[in-house]
Amino acid sequence: MESESASGVKVSARVRRREDRDLGACVRVLAETHERDGYPVNWPESPAAWLTPASLVASWVAESDGRVVGHVGLSRSGAGDAAPAVWSARTGVGVDATAVVGRLFVAPSARGRGTGALLMARAVAEARERGVHPVLDVVASDVAAAALYERLGWRLLATVEQEWGPGRKVAVRCYAAGS
Repeated sequence: MESESASGVKVSARVRRREDRDLGACVRVLAETHERDGYPVNWPESPAAWLTPASLVASWVAESDGRVVGHVGLSRSGAGDAAPAVWSARTGVGVDATAVVGRLFVAPSARGRGTGALLMARAVAEARERGVHPVLDVVASDVAAAALYERLGWRLLATVEQEWGPGRKVAVRCYAAGS
């Protein structure tokens, strides 16, 4: 199925709700992504559990030629999420009025075709359907991801430091979806 992404690029992928049977494929694509890009920064002890946190509201996969080539999730705000707190401070609205877009990755072999934009559009649409504002944060050194978000109209709210372990601080860029 060929469609057009939010950025106007023709893609040959479709986005659908993630099912339990997709987790193995998602973990394989995540491992490829981690090997190539270092995402996620800290490889999880259980990648399948990392993809299914208790805060998860919904998740989707992108498929191309019958194969999973990408993933995105939408979660409720948690205590360690920087972007909801920054957005809340800026707007005066509680963090419970946000949803966090995360766990976004696209197989290296499927990049440059608008798949990430399709996944982001689906997560944003779901957040809006639920009446919450989509936000996210990304490691400041991940310039490719930041460039994607900015191309899609996301607004940089702030860059903050987070504690990611004893003596390990990481700079993250906090974004909010455009209006």
